[in-house]
Amino acid sequence: MKPDCPILQVLDAARWAPSGDNAQAWRFEYRDAHHAIIHAFDTRETVVYDMDGRPSQIALGALLETAHIAAAELGYRVEEQWPESPDTAQALRLGLRLHPDAALSPNPLYASIRQRTVQRRPLQTRPLTADEKHALQAAAGQDWQLVWLEGRQRKTVARLLWRNALIRLTMPEAYPVHREIIEWGTQFSEDRIPDQAIGMDPLGLRLMRWALASWQRVRFLNRYLAGTWLPRLQLDWLPALKCAAHFALLAKHPPQGLMDHVNAGRALQRFWLTADQLGLQVQPEMTPLIFSWYVRSGRPASQDVTIGVRMQQLQQQLQTLLGEDPLARAAYFGRIGAGPRAKARSLRRPLSALMLAGAPNEPGSAH
Repeated sequence: MKPDCPILQVLDAARWAPSGDNAQAWRFEYRDAHHAIIHAFDTRETVVYDMDGRPSQIALGALLETAHIAAAELGYRVEEQWPESPDTAQALRLGLRLHPDAALSPNPLYASIRQRTVQRRPLQTRPLTADEKHALQAAAGQDWQLVWLEGRQRKTVARLLWRNALIRLTMPEAYPVHREIIEWGTQFSEDRIPDQAIGMDPLGLRLMRWALASWQRVRFLNRYLAGTWLPRLQLDWLPALKCAAHFALLAKHPPQGLMDHVNAGRALQRFWLTADQLGLQVQPEMTPLIFSWYVRSGRPASQDVTIGVRMQQLQQQLQTLLGEDPLARAAYFGRIGAGPRAKARSLRRPLSALMLAGAPNEPGSAH
């Protein structure tokens, strides 16, 4: 990559945006030193958690927000060139064009773009300070509201996540996702989640790896050996208690189309980068919200009728926790707390692997 090519420098930073299970559902097309096309897509056809492509759209928003932050660092303003009717698109093309802007100041969030991580292990339980909450709310922006679930409410969330995990671990449609997203025996992964970042101890990881070799093994373990208990304890119950708070990111109105979820991703990325600068770690807890979306839409997420009943019960529990109106406006759910960054983490595909075939890595040599 040419070090003096502005658009490639921006894309090289933007690729560090968070995406569900490190899917990185985007590719880049180089046009010139100040212009590129983003080819964004979603995984709704293969990933049960990508309901209507909403999580992928949130990730796209985080990518775009990161591009703006990186461009400002170089003294450029970003012009986004959207198609005329983007709301119905499962795959779309949008342009990014850079314009020099001497009035721009470097964004302090730039320093956290590459070091921001998901921390799935226990965090400190000290409450967030008023200043921390104020900074996080300011980062999200005036169009977004943060709801904090803290103190004794953490145990209520732990019970919610315990029930949610039973659905996640016994739903046949989720099994292929769980099987494919983990890279075993590694601290880092460019295109998946390394097993050392999952948050389980070595015994739990060995058991999980054995079980995920086939759906029959998963069913056997769950039916006869209480196979959901250990991952639910280590991945859901304990982290839910060992944090400062859980949070919900609420829009002014219930999110409807692609742009609403893209804007949620922009707000989320500002929130997450600000948290990193404050020494706070974040973990997504999106599956209860995603399962609620299925229930509210009236569409089953699974062919298993028992799963549908459990989702209905989970949705009622989440609605009791947040309230009917806040739940309708919720775009994101997670936990937060002080603690070290994760030592094991997902990395990203190199920029060269995200460029469409034929796109130059060194544009100056080809144009």
